[in-house]
Amino acid sequence: MKWQLPAPAGPGASRWCACGFPGRGGRSAAILTLIACLVGPAAASPAFARFGFNDVVAKAEALARRPFEDPRGQVPHWLLEISYDQWRDIRFRPERALWRQERLPFTVQFFHPGLFYDRPVTVNIVGSTGTSTVEFSPSDFDYGQTQLGSRVPQDLGFAGFRLHYPIKTPAYQDEVIVFLGASYFRAVGKEQGFGASARGIAIDTASSTGEEFPYFREFWILRPSANAADIQVFALLDSPSLTGAYRFVVQPGAETIVDVEGRLSFRRAVTKLGIAPLTSMFFYGENTTRSIADFRPEVHDSDGLLLAASSGEWIWRPLDNPESLRVSGFRMTDPVGFGLLQRDRDFDHHQDLETRPDRRPSIWVAPKEPWGPGRVELVEIPTHADTNDNVVAYWVPDVLPPPDKPLAFSYRMHWFDDHGMRPPGGRTLATRTEPGTGERARRFVVDFTGKDLNKVPTDSVLRGVITIGSNTDGSGGLLEQQVLKNPVTGGWRLVFQVRPEDDRPLELRAFLQQKDRALTETWSYVMGQ
Repeated sequence: MKWQLPAPAGPGASRWCACGFPGRGGRSAAILTLIACLVGPAAASPAFARFGFNDVVAKAEALARRPFEDPRGQVPHWLLEISYDQWRDIRFRPERALWRQERLPFTVQFFHPGLFYDRPVTVNIVGSTGTSTVEFSPSDFDYGQTQLGSRVPQDLGFAGFRLHYPIKTPAYQDEVIVFLGASYFRAVGKEQGFGASARGIAIDTASSTGEEFPYFREFWILRPSANAADIQVFALLDSPSLTGAYRFVVQPGAETIVDVEGRLSFRRAVTKLGIAPLTSMFFYGENTTRSIADFRPEVHDSDGLLLAASSGEWIWRPLDNPESLRVSGFRMTDPVGFGLLQRDRDFDHHQDLETRPDRRPSIWVAPKEPWGPGRVELVEIPTHADTNDNVVAYWVPDVLPPPDKPLAFSYRMHWFDDHGMRPPGGRTLATRTEPGTGERARRFVVDFTGKDLNKVPTDSVLRGVITIGSNTDGSGGLLEQQVLKNPVTGGWRLVFQVRPEDDRPLELRAFLQQKDRALTETWSYVMGQ
């Protein structure tokens, strides 16, 4: 993470390569285009040199020098009062999708303002002949049973958009990424359904002053080539405290990849900044201690936070729905990555035919440059329904630039269902807990699994290394522990009992060890909150 981006090679330089577009100027131009593609992403395509990331940076910097102007009020009030079902009944007509008639690999569909979406956004298309704005028209939408179309202003604008790509079969373009609401976006891989989301930036989340929600006010989508496997989107961010320029490169696949580059310009000092924020829902799971009347055994879009430290340690924190707001910090320098994961993909554990939480994507964030010292912060908010996104995770740098200096960062996001190398060793399969023996005692049952871990012979002796609070030897509350082979999962089970000295929250950590070798990630848990 750095305060200043190096200047691009030229004005409006872009890293996108427009291979596949017909060249101009004959054979020489074709050769130059081929060389540009072979050189790699640093070579800008002349066809798109008129507009690039640097142009969005210039717009963000100019915007930051002016007072913030909230666009709320541009959407008619009556549209904000419609119900959720009415808003969902307003659908973009697929036959009007951008580039559909040209049979390009990507197409674009748009969302209608209304309900929660009270700010219209501008969407532009960058092509070989320049930049043009996509015009809003009520005729592009089917208003269903609402019959609201005649009341909608002709120049209203869009709430957001979604990109489609033939991710499963060449015959059909599936929805692969959505930009809708504030700075939210969400993507899916080949066999996934939408679940957890990401945001451009988080400001003062879980703070006493209240959270500020920046929003993307304008987008530029680069027209893809006839055989493109990725697509590039620029975005302009705005809020009372800052502005931002963003570049997204979306690569749909079995594991959809989104490369993110951002540069922030500050209007004023920010107390807490959350880089690469992720948002999800956790209502209850196997580790939930209170009873909930619901036919579904578990309800969550993500069930844990995974972290990879530069020291080589991997940490897994099971999510929970606490009785009061819980904010946890995981300090590290130059994180390798972090993410909100949905590990439990057994349909029998969810029993939800409608939303299929067993198909929710996991999201992994991997910085592209050293981010320095800071912390991954996890916020868990109490909720009484599964309609609320009550989990947030993001990176908080220890040091922010002064307000007159920009902040630049870049990272790669992976939207996936399972990945054997995250972590490379044994992983937590499930966490369960019950009252232990005696007053305040609690028993924990933690199942671990993994390709190599499951191969450890049954007659081997494994040890649980348990940390209770600041006691690295497990003393001061550990009553018992044992490690057993789990013949059903093929993995290993750690069972231990803890009795804290008082009712204050207590940090627990544990991993499996054979002799002096750690076999699993570190399981992390907060007891008593």
